[in-house]
Amino acid sequence: MSSILSPLRLATVPAEDEALREPIRVFLQDTLRGIPMAMRARGVSEADPGFSRRLAEQHLIGLSLPREHGGGGRSYFARFVLVEELLTCGAPSSAHWVNDRQTAPLLLRFGNQTQREYFVPRMLSGEIFFCIGMSEPDTGSDLASIRSRAVRIEDGRWRLNGRKIWTSNAQHAHYMCALVRTSGTTEDRHKGLSQMIIDLSLPGVTVRPIKDLADDEHFCEVLFENVLLPADALIGEEGSGFKQVTSELSYERSGPDRIYSAMVLIEGWLAELRAIVEPGRAVTALLGRMAGRLAVLRAMSLAVAHKLDRGEHVDLEAALVKDLGTEFEQAVPGWIAEALELTRDHPPPPALRETLAYITQICPSFSLRGGTRQILRGIIARGLGLR
Repeated sequence: MSSILSPLRLATVPAEDEALREPIRVFLQDTLRGIPMAMRARGVSEADPGFSRRLAEQHLIGLSLPREHGGGGRSYFARFVLVEELLTCGAPSSAHWVNDRQTAPLLLRFGNQTQREYFVPRMLSGEIFFCIGMSEPDTGSDLASIRSRAVRIEDGRWRLNGRKIWTSNAQHAHYMCALVRTSGTTEDRHKGLSQMIIDLSLPGVTVRPIKDLADDEHFCEVLFENVLLPADALIGEEGSGFKQVTSELSYERSGPDRIYSAMVLIEGWLAELRAIVEPGRAVTALLGRMAGRLAVLRAMSLAVAHKLDRGEHVDLEAALVKDLGTEFEQAVPGWIAEALELTRDHPPPPALRETLAYITQICPSFSLRGGTRQILRGIIARGLGLR
């Protein structure tokens, strides 16, 4: 058992990074004052380009990326502190989230010099925003079944046809980082997949927002009809897309954003609970259960941040954090609904009820984004040598 647990060692946020928390918190409180709880509960799913640019003006996008590319040159712990604060207060961060979390690091690792010099500084300044093109209709999280295809034509450009779905906030993005097939067939699985930068303003690109159960429209379908991409749209080596995207998904799965999706709801409930003199043993036990699980998940996520800071691969660890984290997130609205039933003598305000209803509606999606539970458990099984 010790060999299984050894990759994740306890870590703490260094003092110099923890010192960022208070000024970040003050900035967010001033910036988000007056926004209703139910709106803040949308948090990282809500895109506000203006907010993202204000964050960039504070030099808070790309904290862990190199200074020469516009980043802060700090550790992954600094970004961890920032993300905790953004999620806890429900900042509308989706416009820049992909830039900061995964696409800029991806380009710095696999992109060519021109891509790094042109895109990364503009991403970190909030000038341009990226979305992610992975999932497709009828394939879900099985990225090896991708059918969108880019074919190189005589003048060196690429002709792209296909479509993507579950492309969060594509309607606000300028570019897409997409996984497409450049050779072979879907039967070849991982072979022949490549990553491309797609300018979403090009002729032949259509973005269709799809309204969900909660009346949000951040979930989009994107269609490509004979879209001509420049020769240098390719990221990294042709045919290496699956290896690259696996590395990219480690950034997506490892952070506190796969733990804190219901944090605005938790904070709102705690504020009401503090006003109750005697909430009862059952409610106290439920609160302890929630706090205990959250503490363990946070420690695991911090341990992954420590490994990332040392440049280590975290595919297995990230999958573990994401799978356990989304399980916790999905349980939160049920726990809080149970607690409210146990404190009927202190009815919650409408804002808390509205927030609870919203999180209850969207929580099934928590275990879909970033890879379904079945996909993640397959990764975990392989990482542990069980398959």
